[in-house]
Amino acid sequence: MSVLVLTLGVEALRFAAPFRISGFVFEEQQAVVATLRDGVHRGRGEASGVYYLGDNAHTMVAQIEAVRDAIEAGIDRAALQALLPPGGARNAVDCALWELDACRAGRPVWQLAGMPPPKPLLTTFTLSADEPAVMAEGARRYAQARALKLKLTGELALDIERVRAVRAARPEVWMGVDANQGYTIDALDTLIGALVPLEISLLEQPLKRGREADLDGFMSPIPIAADESALSSADLSGLVGRFSVVNIKLDKCGGLTEGLAMAHEARRLGLRVMVGNMVGTSWAMAPAFVLGQLCDVVDLDGPIFLARDRTPGMTYVDGNAWSGDEVWGAPQAAQPEL
Repeated sequence: MSVLVLTLGVEALRFAAPFRISGFVFEEQQAVVATLRDGVHRGRGEASGVYYLGDNAHTMVAQIEAVRDAIEAGIDRAALQALLPPGGARNAVDCALWELDACRAGRPVWQLAGMPPPKPLLTTFTLSADEPAVMAEGARRYAQARALKLKLTGELALDIERVRAVRAARPEVWMGVDANQGYTIDALDTLIGALVPLEISLLEQPLKRGREADLDGFMSPIPIAADESALSSADLSGLVGRFSVVNIKLDKCGGLTEGLAMAHEARRLGLRVMVGNMVGTSWAMAPAFVLGQLCDVVDLDGPIFLARDRTPGMTYVDGNAWSGDEVWGAPQAAQPEL
């Protein structure tokens, strides 16, 4: 390992329009960009953190600065796993190390990860929670989308009307809903009973983190995905028998290294795998795109909510997300500006 130089930056990513989920409205996202250089090669990693854990730009920078000496002494990805806990700080540094290693090896990240050449991924396009008619119009505007994910708020009657309106607007698409911890177990039968005839294919995180045991013995005809209940590999064993899908996000688990490990462990436990995002530019989506090659469900639409993305960046064609090697993770990668 050689000596590294670490540079940290905080960038304000403006949303193109306010984005509403259960309990939160977002207009701006602060992201941390970690850059590592060894004098010849360079690697970048972007992280937004986990807002509901208080994992923000300030805390991420503080965490990284606290271990700057160890990082700059020449840390590798394996040692980083013990140096920083799961979360945005480790994600930023881990992804920077992956790109740095790709530059050093003269091979793209997907090759370093032992994977075949990547393919375009069918991604969900997410609809912010709003009035039913507004969400239906948003679904129609996503003309290229072949998969939609609807944000719910825990308002049962209104949520059902939201889903009905969007399904009427887009009867042909795959559709999932994300409750973002907005419900209790008492309401699930009614909610799911309304979702089944609307051909909803996934119900994401209906209950609060910590209430996983409420799902013991609960039989759902719609697969239930764990998001907030699945932060890192440590949570996986507790999901078995309660959830059928795990949503892996690099900001939650702490980077591509842990994300890949989670995907393989989830499969071993009989869980299906989803990749999601905490919103960010294409520098944040590109490592998740590598992980997405292993996943059953893909939600990598983060850049479309931003007023501006990186150049070059992710592309979205016919409902598919694509991240070329020129975006992130390639030996010859330049450093474009936002």
